Amino acid sequence: MRKVFFVILVCALSALSTFAQAPLPTPGTPAPASAPAPAQPAPAAPEKPKRGPVFRATKSQVKEVQTMLKDKKLYSGEATGMRDDATRASIKSFQKDNGLKETGTLNRATLEKMGIELTDTQKAIPVSPNSYAASDKGDSMTASPDAKPKRVIFRATKDQITEAQTMLKTKGMYTGEATGKLDDATREGLRKFQTANGVKVTGTLNRATLEKMGIDLTDKQKAADTNK
Repeated sequence: MRKVFFVILVCALSALSTFAQAPLPTPGTPAPASAPAPAQPAPAAPEKPKRGPVFRATKSQVKEVQTMLKDKKLYSGEATGMRDDATRASIKSFQKDNGLKETGTLNRATLEKMGIELTDTQKAIPVSPNSYAASDKGDSMTASPDAKPKRVIFRATKDQITEAQTMLKTKGMYTGEATGKLDDATREGLRKFQTANGVKVTGTLNRATLEKMGIDLTDKQKAADTNK
């Protein structure tokens, strides 16, 4: 019996000793904080849409435009290739007369309406719908039933320009090569031909000039606006 009592006493003393050795919390000491949650990555900013290529006219195109506008009595300056205020004002006048939005800039729609050849880089840039005047956009959703159909613009083909250059050269009105490009020398030769043959002097290969030269028209040209 004494042995049992002694064993119980030893166990009690051992447990009391272990409890006494455990550190007691200091009054006023905050409980240990739990581990912070991992930071969430910030949401990625939405990508801005990339801006497409900007259409720019070359200096030689500007000079060609100035020469053409001067022939049409819309510009009185020199063909410098610089887009000054007088040039912009004359471009606006041309745009107003040809169903284009009056921007005073040489965008693709304006150069094509003028019959000026585009570079390969310019051809890769589509025509902006905002280049046309509101009444010339051809919007079928808003167009009046009595609205006139959009005009088809007359343009000479490369083969026709080549044939015209060959003819002008035989007449001594052109000294260049038959390149098929409507450059300044070709336009000057056309003006001489038009003056000599009672055709309105425009420096362009319009329908009247081709017919006077005896050059065949395409089916598309026969349906095009004869005033261009």
